[in-house]
Amino acid sequence: MKTYLSGIQPSGLQHLGNYFGAIEQHIRLQGEQGHQFYFIADYHALTTVRDPGELRDRVRETAVTYLALGLDPERAVLFKQSDVPEVCELTWLLANQCGMGLLERAHSYKDKVAKGISPHAGLFLYPVLMAADILAYDSDFVPVGADQKQHVEIARDLAGSFNNAYGEVFRVPEVVFSRHQKVPGVDGEKMSKSYGNDIWVFETGKKLKKAVGRIVTDSRAPADPKDPSSVLLYAFLELFLEADELASWAGRLRAGGVDGPGYGHLKVRLIEAVEERFRGARERRAELLADPAQVDAVLAAGAARARARAVATRDRALAACGLR
Repeated sequence: MKTYLSGIQPSGLQHLGNYFGAIEQHIRLQGEQGHQFYFIADYHALTTVRDPGELRDRVRETAVTYLALGLDPERAVLFKQSDVPEVCELTWLLANQCGMGLLERAHSYKDKVAKGISPHAGLFLYPVLMAADILAYDSDFVPVGADQKQHVEIARDLAGSFNNAYGEVFRVPEVVFSRHQKVPGVDGEKMSKSYGNDIWVFETGKKLKKAVGRIVTDSRAPADPKDPSSVLLYAFLELFLEADELASWAGRLRAGGVDGPGYGHLKVRLIEAVEERFRGARERRAELLADPAQVDAVLAAGAARARARAVATRDRALAACGLR
């Protein structure tokens, strides 16, 4: 059976970009034949988070979000990265097969340098730790957004280098892209918490109305014919609506005239769609937050299953290097 592996940064409150860019795909893959492993990347979070209480809160919020949105611990393994310390040993073994130039070309490093930020060694080695995460569980497929493609390619390169030096130790995985490669933020750029253009998955009521109200529009009147691709609100509706209803909105936008919808109509429909899509998940989230022991048990059980795989991979790698 094939194995799927992906990681989730504990960035706090997960937004619509996180959901449609990654979480939705992870939940859907539970119906596939194979094994699914999803880890909360708390080691990775140390490159930016310095407050231990904040980190713990972020990890719990991420776990609760996945469980509330439909991850079934019986069909998919959810665990904390730091509960599998073998990935740190594998990081060192892989680092000794990694050229400096490969890391210097990594986007996570180059972007910080371009912005004038002095990166630390943790950020520089970030792709090697990610490679260890991917390779530790004998992953066949890595479902990610397009922005993570380079990290999977680096993992493939390092697996190949190690295997060439020591024999066939690591399985070389393939990337699987999300259906939604770029989820727009309220300003039209890629949705990101760091840009301040996000909408929380579980937002509701007046706060949701306010968040949707921030979506950028223009001065065109409802009667003006519009190309749906030029309307940011339509891009949001594409995430939620069935094909028939979406086609109806598109036709009305193109036609304009007396049936041309105003941006206010689109916002009302989007608010309804968000409320409908996540109503059950919001209720489930409240239940999980009230029962932290249940969440802890899921993470502990997931870590035990994940670590069994990582130990076997670590032992193979150590033996190949002559350390066992």
